[in-house]
Amino acid sequence: MGQDIRTGLFRFFRLVADSIRDLVPIIVVIAFFQLIVLQQPVPNLGGILIGLFFVLIGLTFFIQGLELGLFPIGEAMANAFARKGSLFWLLAFAFALGFGTTAAEPALIAVAAEAAKIAAAGGVLGGSETAEADYALYLRGTVAFSVGVALVIGVFRILKGWPIQYLIIGGYVVVVVLTLFAPDNIIGIAYDSGGVTTSTVTVPLVTALGVGLATAIKGRNPMVDGFGLIAFASLTPMIFVLVFGMLWSALS
Repeated sequence: MGQDIRTGLFRFFRLVADSIRDLVPIIVVIAFFQLIVLQQPVPNLGGILIGLFFVLIGLTFFIQGLELGLFPIGEAMANAFARKGSLFWLLAFAFALGFGTTAAEPALIAVAAEAAKIAAAGGVLGGSETAEADYALYLRGTVAFSVGVALVIGVFRILKGWPIQYLIIGGYVVVVVLTLFAPDNIIGIAYDSGGVTTSTVTVPLVTALGVGLATAIKGRNPMVDGFGLIAFASLTPMIFVLVFGMLWSALS
């Protein structure tokens, strides 16, 4: 019992040390520009130090949670579906995972709400709060749906062993073509939507799904076939949001 406690404490302090190492570059950059370039004292230093402490503890527990919970459950479910041998349920799980994790992304919720406010201020929407809420909801749903589709394509690619580069290149060609026809007010949002989908909730589960599936399927290399789902999850939202903007503009 005592040995287990000591091992747990050692592991925790090692994770804290790793988190401090990860935060040091950010702290150095901010301190350099604040004190050397701007030559101004740090405002509200006490509050900033307290905030950094909470960030440190939160980051430590978050990483521990990924290692203990999200990565193992993602890999275990991928293995289970591969052994089950049902293509339908595997693809259904991939879609549901992509849709659900993306819809829950705090970054996407914030960006969709901000995009709705800016669109209303720019005259794209009506002035009512209902119009803003509908726009944010539809935008968020479009992005979540696109990530679900992305995981279906990515899982199918792993099953078939298709080279990822051709699919990615083709996808970006579609993005370029759609950009030529999409309204200007949606292009920036579409490009940013690919980034906000790959955040704290989505990335661990999606990565675990790909690696677990490639590990469970005979003839697949986890290093070659297991990674790449995040690339699809970043690409497809751009395509879907560009189409969303075109349809919204046409129907408005």
